Order: sequence, then structure tokens, then C-alpha cells
Amino acid sequence: MATRCPLVHGHRGARAVRPENTIPAFEYAIEAGADAVEMDVAVTKDNVLVISHDPHINPEICQGPHPGVAIRQLTLAELREYDCGSLKNPRFPKQQPVPGARIPTLDEVLGLSAENNVQFNIEIKSFPDHPELTPPPDVFAMMVFDVIRKHQLESRCIVQSFDFRTLLELPGIRIAALWEGTVRPFVDIAREASASIIAPDFRLVTPEQVNAAHAAKLEVIPWTANTPEDWRMLIDAGVDAIITDDPAALIAYL
Repeated sequence: MATRCPLVHGHRGARAVRPENTIPAFEYAIEAGADAVEMDVAVTKDNVLVISHDPHINPEICQGPHPGVAIRQLTLAELREYDCGSLKNPRFPKQQPVPGARIPTLDEVLGLSAENNVQFNIEIKSFPDHPELTPPPDVFAMMVFDVIRKHQLESRCIVQSFDFRTLLELPGIRIAALWEGTVRPFVDIAREASASIIAPDFRLVTPEQVNAAHAAKLEVIPWTANTPEDWRMLIDAGVDAIITDDPAALIAYL
């Protein structure tokens, strides 16, 4: 039986080629033909949802007044003082700096939805052991939902998280349970989060796990695979989508 092509999700936009989680990265991934763009959400002091993988300003990729400060301690205006496009991520030799690129808001990223059919895979970065870094899980989840609803993108969004407390609060959105570490049945993990999608570390994927998930009417969307060898393994296992730092390269490979 012919293996069907998985969908392509651009991780943090397209981290391999543009500064991660910036508008230029998301625009690049969309123009390259990615089916979805993946991003991470944090919250400012004045309760604005912004796109950042790290709960603190990461000095490896951002320059500004207070390297390492928690985003939750900054207002949006203060956050705009940081340049997150000039420093090249040393782990990605193809990455092209975009000097002056700022941390965008979720509202701005979802504004890229016009004139295309791209989907948005939004990770809620919630930390049970550091509640001071985010609003409470139920509040955080509804803040995300409200921005999605404002753009009328319920049908084009996935919300994922390692903190299942946030996922259990979301009505009418596709939910993905993120997972890493311990090997467990994908079906059990998804049920725990009331999720229709399991999003495991790609190294946990086996054909048996994918088959069991599909039998339970679940999708499998692993992260973050960047080499042809890993893509081949995931395609052969039958995953539904692949999250990658280099969406253009994966599209070319497919």
C-alpha cells in the first residue's frame, strides 16, 4: 500500500532558516508551502499573548536591556525593546538573521491567516512548577481561545501543551497532547488530555504506536525531525504530520 505524504508543520516558523518564532519565520514557512506553522505562547505582565519558546528572554537569540528576564515581568511595550532577529542561532548554519525582528503577539501571527489556508499549531507554555511565569491554566487556555475566536480560526488551529491542565479547558478546538521521555502507549496519553492528537518526541514513534493511535481515531504529529533519515522513518511509520525546523526542505523531500 502506498504511504501517503504527511503534512508539514514549520517548527517555530522555520527555525533552520529564519529567527525562531518571528513574523519573518512564519512568513517564510507559509510562502514555502507549509501546511501549518507551529509556535509557542507566553504572556506579558499586561496579559498580552506573545510568541516565545522560552519563558525568559533568551540571550542566545535576543538582545536587549535585561537578558534573562521573565517575559511575565515585562509589559508588551518593554518587550518590544528586545531585538530577536540579529543574533544567528549557532545550531542552525542556514539561518539568516533579520535584524530588528521582535517577539510578535499571537494576534499578529494569526493575522497572517488571510489569503491562505495555513493552519496554526499553538503550544501553551505552562509550567506547573513555576506558576509565577504564566496565568493559571484555565485562564491561560481561555486567553488563547479568545484570540483564536477573534480571528475566526477555530477550524484552522491546533492547541498543544505538555501541561494537560490547559488542554482540558479548551472547547471546540483540536487538542494535541505533547509528550517526551517515558515510553507510554500514545492512546493512553491522548485520553489523559482528552486530545484527538498525540504529539510525541519523534524518537518515540513506532509503526505499532501509530497504528494503535489510528485505530483509536487519533492523529500522530511528532516533533522535531530535521534529517531525511528521520523523515523517512516517520513517513514509513505512517504519521499524519511532521514538525520540522526546515519546512521547505521537508516539502522538497516529500
